[in-house]
Amino acid sequence: MTSTLTAPNLHPLEPFIDRLLNAEALLPDSETNLLEVVGILKSYGVVLDAYSDNLIYIADHQFLVLFPFFKYFNGKVTLPQLLRHWWHDRINFEYAEYCMKTMLWHGGGKMDEYLDSDDFLQRCEAAVAARLKANLPLRGLHALFTDFLPEQVRQLAYYSALGQFWRVMSDLFIDLSDAYDAGKVQTIPQVVAFIKAGLVAAAANPITYGVEIDGRRYDLLPEAAELTFLMDVAVPYVEAVFFRGTPFLGTVSYNAQTNQISADQGRFDYGALYADPLPVGGAGIPPTLLMQDMRHYLPDYLTAFYQSSGRGLDDVRVKICQSFQKSMFCVTSASLQGLLPHPADTENPAERAANHAFLAGWMDRLASSRLDVVQL
Repeated sequence: MTSTLTAPNLHPLEPFIDRLLNAEALLPDSETNLLEVVGILKSYGVVLDAYSDNLIYIADHQFLVLFPFFKYFNGKVTLPQLLRHWWHDRINFEYAEYCMKTMLWHGGGKMDEYLDSDDFLQRCEAAVAARLKANLPLRGLHALFTDFLPEQVRQLAYYSALGQFWRVMSDLFIDLSDAYDAGKVQTIPQVVAFIKAGLVAAAANPITYGVEIDGRRYDLLPEAAELTFLMDVAVPYVEAVFFRGTPFLGTVSYNAQTNQISADQGRFDYGALYADPLPVGGAGIPPTLLMQDMRHYLPDYLTAFYQSSGRGLDDVRVKICQSFQKSMFCVTSASLQGLLPHPADTENPAERAANHAFLAGWMDRLASSRLDVVQL
């Protein structure tokens, strides 16, 4: 289907809008792009499996533990694990928390609204009271600073919600890799269609969260809140992590007088779709932890591809970031196609105009991203 807009009304990124309306992708279709995207998503799926398990463990079993020294051990603390942890021979769960805190800070969506509701605060207060029943110091802290512990519970709700979201995405990316290995996925548009189908299938999955204290369950995100996978977690996640993100320490000044960081969170463009792979591959930049984690689980064909190009594996974290960025443009393509207000192939002029306006708004935000770079 081709655009019916007249030339003066064409968006500067009109070709990308047409791609999305024609079930294609923001990333060009090529054998190399396919190999990189599927290979890196296979690795990412393995890492997300670990991230998901740990986030949910923390939410369920470290409830209001203010100094959770062993939160990354999933309840199994042994000397070999401690040694691996201290030697950093482990999954970097700190990156999962970085994403969770980015979502919490940027907020947005019905989940963010519910966490500020009177219903949540009542449920939160009941759980806090049960948890502090035998803890006099924390009861005193709660009496003096009444907003402190509810904010910790809000954060734990995001731990659980992001863990549930990543559980679905991990399985989806592993299934995509299996389909690629079986020859069922052979193009980038097929990758996007596969991811879109997975997102749509999980769209209405309920997002709930509760903790058990002294044998009683306290529902903090109840089913009655009607929070769902796609609109209440996936969309805020894409907004917070793909688009907005947070400024990386050491790359921009946090001095307000220099005006290097916008005062408007809505204008942040530090997310995965904007990131320069060179600093991301360096120490002190949070996504470097993710690149390091994915390095351990690269499929053999992707390792061989990196080995055969440029500096081989000497700059593998930078190459991983470049592949990961390509894959995120594919996930973004699938998300935008899944969120279209009307079917992409509609013949109704008003519906086509609404679809175009929806995509044009997102293209405005992508204009300063690395969309042009991934076309090369």
